[in-house]
Amino acid sequence: MSASQRDVKTRIGSVKNIQKITRAMEMVAAARLRRAEQRIAALRPYAGAIRRMTRQAAEAAGSSEINALPILKEHESENNIALLLVTGDRGLAGAFNSQIVRAGLRAGREHESDGRGVLFSAVGRRGVSTLTFRGKDPVGRYVGFTDRPAYADARAIAEELIALYVDGKADRVEIFYNGYVSPLTQEVRRETLLPLQQATILEGAEGEDDEEQAGQRALVEYEPDPQEILAKLVPDYVEISVYRALLESTASEHGARMTAMRNASQNAGELIEDLTLEMNRARQAEITQEIMEVVAGAESLT
Repeated sequence: MSASQRDVKTRIGSVKNIQKITRAMEMVAAARLRRAEQRIAALRPYAGAIRRMTRQAAEAAGSSEINALPILKEHESENNIALLLVTGDRGLAGAFNSQIVRAGLRAGREHESDGRGVLFSAVGRRGVSTLTFRGKDPVGRYVGFTDRPAYADARAIAEELIALYVDGKADRVEIFYNGYVSPLTQEVRRETLLPLQQATILEGAEGEDDEEQAGQRALVEYEPDPQEILAKLVPDYVEISVYRALLESTASEHGARMTAMRNASQNAGELIEDLTLEMNRARQAEITQEIMEVVAGAESLT
């Protein structure tokens, strides 16, 4: 075997080893994706109930009582915008992380062009490192849990976002994350968390039952008064909204990684075929050359 053939054979062995790794990562991502889908399905009824209760309490409280709550009071002007980018702690997931960072930075430039200040926060090491590299030092850094986020993680993030809004450091809070559609499809979503008057909480919720859609709502007596209940419900709603975004992002990350690793395995297979063909051609050329030398030697003896 010639040196060139040995080099090609070594390359084939290396590609096969990489293919084994990518296939293993694809299977791990698929298993984690199934668990993430189950967590999203389990959260939906609770999130829908919190949203419905908060909207009904807001309607019962009235606009004057709502404006009396610092967390619900709209600021007179929007001078500073807080942007939360939800990315992952790891890479090897295609455009999963980069598309969120690009969307967040694009929104930041839009706000800055309108004369507003921008405060960046990021979930995931990829988002934190990219923002830091771009000179956008994030005020909030949340890392180490994107593979399996807990509700406590969402609560910690929500508390800091609420504090930014209530303390007047941010006049609006937006969140960017990958919404899970299917294992092959993830879409960048941009939502307003605060003030809630600009979010979807005070609008009609998706999935309401037929009686509510027909306007036939049950009479509700509030004890204590709606304003006090609303003060407790709104932080829960922000927490559950952040938690939902984390779960959707986790499922999207596993789906994107599964797809990326599957594509990598297929590309490795194609490369192995090309290298094998190259090695066979080199071997055939070497055998042909040896035959020609034998024939030439035999002719010289005659």
